[in-house]
Amino acid sequence: MGEKGTVLVVDDEPGLREMLSILFRREGYAVTTAPGFVAGRDALRNTPKPYGVVLADLMMPDGSGLDVVTVAKQVSPDTEVIVMTAHSTVETAIDAMKRGAYDFVTKPFATSELRALVTKAFERRALVEENARLRAQVDRHQPKDLLGHSPAMKRVLDLVQRVASGRSTVLITGESGSGKERIARVLHEASDRKDKPFRVVNCGAIPEALVESELFGHEKGAFTGAATRKLGFFREAEGGTVLLDEIGELPLAMQVKLLRVLQERKVRGVGEAEESSIDVRVLAATNRNVEEEVKSGKFRQDLYYRLNVIRLEVPPLRERREDVPELARYFLDRCAREHDKAVRALSPDALRALDAYSFPGNVRELENIIERAVALALGPSIGLGDLPQEVSGAAARTTPALLDVPEQGCDIDAVLGEIERRLILQALERAGGVRTNAAKTLGITLRSLRYRMQKLTMGEEADDDEPASSDSQTGAPRPS
Repeated sequence: MGEKGTVLVVDDEPGLREMLSILFRREGYAVTTAPGFVAGRDALRNTPKPYGVVLADLMMPDGSGLDVVTVAKQVSPDTEVIVMTAHSTVETAIDAMKRGAYDFVTKPFATSELRALVTKAFERRALVEENARLRAQVDRHQPKDLLGHSPAMKRVLDLVQRVASGRSTVLITGESGSGKERIARVLHEASDRKDKPFRVVNCGAIPEALVESELFGHEKGAFTGAATRKLGFFREAEGGTVLLDEIGELPLAMQVKLLRVLQERKVRGVGEAEESSIDVRVLAATNRNVEEEVKSGKFRQDLYYRLNVIRLEVPPLRERREDVPELARYFLDRCAREHDKAVRALSPDALRALDAYSFPGNVRELENIIERAVALALGPSIGLGDLPQEVSGAAARTTPALLDVPEQGCDIDAVLGEIERRLILQALERAGGVRTNAAKTLGITLRSLRYRMQKLTMGEEADDDEPASSDSQTGAPRPS
């Protein structure tokens, strides 16, 4: 077995088999050859370990390369198959992709082109295996539903379950960072297309001149730089789902072509002579007010109606605060593993601050806040001092609530100690950790501040003009 992986070459031309065998053995692969479909089928079924990549000729006396694709995927879904053909058509390419082929190459081909294609196929196989491993690892740790259990999210998820089995186009709207892509993935995973591709297209990230090619593909030589044929996102997602993210960024000229694709269920790549049918479910997402975009002429009304068959509005995080603790703890567990830090919990102060914060950046902002806090934390829990000032300040604005006596009563010493502790932390943060300045802010002497910190177990004594128990890079006070 070769160091880099195993390759099976299935072709009825002896000269081509020998050339490819020599080529890929020099590249460090272990190569097996088969003179036709039957021999290739037997090699696939009888190998003790699945091949990494299969190169199969399309037309052979005893069978088709498309049948090789079918057998290879039956034996090992992770095996990547590249079809070689001298009679390439769009229909053939689509049929190969439907059966699970990684790609196809037209004879005669440059060895450098095929070598690069095989390298990419092995990289994709490795990525698929790594994703499967990570997904299994994440599934053991994450809650079943990362989106939350608030009434607002339950209404969204109930609608997702109701529309998942259909093929109607879905428009997902919501503020930036609210979880629109995650909703789209949940919809795909809940559908009967879950075992087929899920492709995400960021319409705002593709240069306008390349949008048509990226979406619908292009023929080889269709324009400068088109060295090989490209299927495009829609045909790559055959049988599955395409998410058109940031659909409001799509140029008007492309909106017309997208409308036709949605109506006819056919695409024509740049430079192609004929259209080809597709079976793809289309989801679209935007953080814009689409109705206003239509009124201003920036978005076509007919396309809007075509996309807005089913509307899913993702609520902002501030409207589902019940989900904040669950999401925060999930992000904490994940970031602690990624940073290899023994941070296990959020302090009551930190949780209150998160609950009081408005989250203009929604779930994405919460994730970033927790990642920062984990990176800065010096103890086993995240305290108020580990949070950004705009978040910790939110807790301070809610402090008067602590002066309300709960119906069940309270421990007044504990409550007053908590208020004192919070004020000291904020003063230290504002003073960059310098206790002399923090004491002035609080209107007490340095001696009194040191005494109160010792009483509250907030750190050891330090020089009067040096940051006390603070992070050397940020100057933020260490949480207790």
